[in-house]
Amino acid sequence: MSAKELRGKKAADLQGELIKLRREQFSLRMQAASGQTVKSSDFGKVKRSIARVKTVMSEQARAGAKK
Repeated sequence: MSAKELRGKKAADLQGELIKLRREQFSLRMQAASGQTVKSSDFGKVKRSIARVKTVMSEQARAGAKK
């Protein structure tokens, strides 16, 4: 999901998206630890998505504090 799409969501939706991504990241780690084949690029994609969501959340928090 792009940052532009994320900026249109509310804080509760972003929090839900962050939880979903954290669960996916945990799942990938468990799959790798158990010996299942996992694309190593998936780790980076999920990590960047988490960072993107957290960035938009902090932007919204700063915008709310200025008002």
